[in-house]
Amino acid sequence: MLYMICATDVADSLEKRLAARPAHLERLNALKDAGRLVMAGPFPAVDSPDPGPAGFTGSLVVAEFDSLEAAQAWADADPYIEAGVYESVVVKPYKKVLP
Repeated sequence: MLYMICATDVADSLEKRLAARPAHLERLNALKDAGRLVMAGPFPAVDSPDPGPAGFTGSLVVAEFDSLEAAQAWADADPYIEAGVYESVVVKPYKKVLP
């Protein structure tokens, strides 16, 4: 089943985010390589695809997991949590309708 992982960053998270990004992307690429990743990306803090020093306010991941518990465990192990990037993380079942 699909699950959405929506995380909200702490204020001024950009430096922490950049430092932990390689490990964060490695986990996302593993999901992609396993054919389980639907989409992933950050929320720019300003109305621009490249927010520069304004940074980001959070992230969204939609991926396939065996259960809500498995999705939560995967989210809990995100390097951004250990690095102090995320203030909160919500994991919910997701039903893709379109496209």
